[in-house]
Amino acid sequence: LCCQCGVPIPPNAANMCVGCLRAQVDITEGIPKQGTVHFCKQCERYLQPPGTWIQCALESRELLALCLKKIKASLSKVRLIDAGFIWTEPHSKRLKLKLTVQKEVINGAVLQQVFVVEYVVQSQMCEDCHRIEAKDFWKAVVQVRQKTVHKKTFFYLEQLILKHRLHQNTLRIKEIHDGLDFYYSSKQHAQKMVDFLQCTVPSRSKSSQRLISHDIHSNVYNYKSTFSVEIVPICKDNVVCLSPKLAQSLGNISQICVCIRVTSTIHLIDPRTLQIAEIDGNTYWRHPFNSLFHPKQLEEFIIMDINRVHEKKKGAGAGARSNKHTLAEAWVRKTSELDTDHQYFCCTHLGHILNPGDLVLGFDLANCNLNDEFANKMNPQHIPDVVLIKKSYDRSKRQRRRNWKLKELERDREATDTDDERQYQDFLEDLEEDETIRKNVNIYRNADIPVESDTDDDGAPRISLAEMLEDLHISQDATGGEGAEMLT
Repeated sequence: LCCQCGVPIPPNAANMCVGCLRAQVDITEGIPKQGTVHFCKQCERYLQPPGTWIQCALESRELLALCLKKIKASLSKVRLIDAGFIWTEPHSKRLKLKLTVQKEVINGAVLQQVFVVEYVVQSQMCEDCHRIEAKDFWKAVVQVRQKTVHKKTFFYLEQLILKHRLHQNTLRIKEIHDGLDFYYSSKQHAQKMVDFLQCTVPSRSKSSQRLISHDIHSNVYNYKSTFSVEIVPICKDNVVCLSPKLAQSLGNISQICVCIRVTSTIHLIDPRTLQIAEIDGNTYWRHPFNSLFHPKQLEEFIIMDINRVHEKKKGAGAGARSNKHTLAEAWVRKTSELDTDHQYFCCTHLGHILNPGDLVLGFDLANCNLNDEFANKMNPQHIPDVVLIKKSYDRSKRQRRRNWKLKELERDREATDTDDERQYQDFLEDLEEDETIRKNVNIYRNADIPVESDTDDDGAPRISLAEMLEDLHISQDATGGEGAEMLT
């Protein structure tokens, strides 16, 4: 019989029934039944004392471990058998834990008890989000500059940063007239961005730091670091004049070359021999050269006659030739001089896409005043009259049929003008024409424009559907919004 209430029971060490034993002994005494958990709404992380913020999903093992650590000291006197969550409304700001514990009580009898601990979720903004909201609290800045008028390299760089998600740690991105400023909360994140830039575009960098404050007792110094990254001032479709020494080291390439793309190196082609060369950042800064023309100086020519050259004898020590281009000799006339008989003869690397009657954009070297130290010293016979750059298509029609789009970085812009929009359209056309650059860019299908055939009426290059990504749109119901079922 139970010594307290006289109910017949199986014999046990305490000689009491379970009800009387629980009335006499509470093994959960001293374990808090309520607690507080801090949650940051901005980045959706929970505070793990003293200062670590961790990402936890609702009813996850990580969140369970976080809650148990709050009462870890109190649980040391009992043995934890089981722990789990009791379902609560996601918007209730409450987390309920069901715990099962055991403890040895009177005369070695083991008592097991189940109880509930309730946590209140309180909102608190973490330090990282504070810095992002403040927008001026930064420890390091990366200043990216390129001393050119055209921003093609920056548009390409923006897509690379988006693809590799290097903008996630930035506090703020500020756009100025000749570059971008990236602000960071730590010097390590800024250094990571500088390393990425040096791997993706030909550039050089230098760093400096300014002492903000320091504690003489604990020997703690607080610095603000500045990294300056200068990208080579050469863009796609620029005509450049190399120094004689550099041209000779690149396999006796002609001094007058066309830049066909800028990736981690500058890719040049000789329009008279199809010889190609690559110049990295270090080589460029040792033997610098400039663009001969401004992009606005492009003139429109019409092809009067064109002959493809199938065999061209290589010069002594000549380097590799391009297999993607075709050498051709062309007679062209300016569209502004159609009422005259004046024609120009030139060699071009665009023989694979040009036909008589086509419009093409190029630079007129015969009637211009070249202000370049290397070009002025060249033999005039070695300077071509015209350098053709790219075939001209109807821009308005291309814009209308463009069924794809790109993402952009969120940044503080200065006033954008029509010239920026024109340059951005040039970059989009370059993507359509150059498959090599396209491989490094995430291109998304634009659902607003209907899908048409991959070939244009006028033969303008298009991007195929196979190269496009579907843009991800998450509906409200899928994220556990109002009226949605709970996701498991």
